[in-house]
Amino acid sequence: MPAPCPCGLPAAYDDCCGALHAGRGAAVTAEQLMRSRYSAFAVRDAGYLLRSWHSSTRPRELAFDRDVRWTGLEILGSTGGSAFHTEGTVEFRAHYRSGGAAGEQHEDSRFVREDGNWVYVGEAARPGR
Repeated sequence: MPAPCPCGLPAAYDDCCGALHAGRGAAVTAEQLMRSRYSAFAVRDAGYLLRSWHSSTRPRELAFDRDVRWTGLEILGSTGGSAFHTEGTVEFRAHYRSGGAAGEQHEDSRFVREDGNWVYVGEAARPGR
């Protein structure tokens, strides 16, 4: 039985985010890119994460915390980010376990198109922050 995709959609990893990681497709929406980036963290695919990061904010390298295991993704909302937009945001909550303790990362991420492809820019500014 094929491994389920870490992004939470009802599909096998190889047919879902794995296809994007392998370069067999590109994210059509900002949410799809967000899901694929979460999955890349879950499977520790630093190359994909760096390729899908905006050139102006991309780090030179990426190291993973060996104790962190990503356990689930919730998409809380989004603005723009469709196939017809050039920018968008995706608010999410990512769950993980580290050293036996549960934790979560909550972020409203900003995405834009660079060379026609969706890329992650950074955390979106939220009113009141």
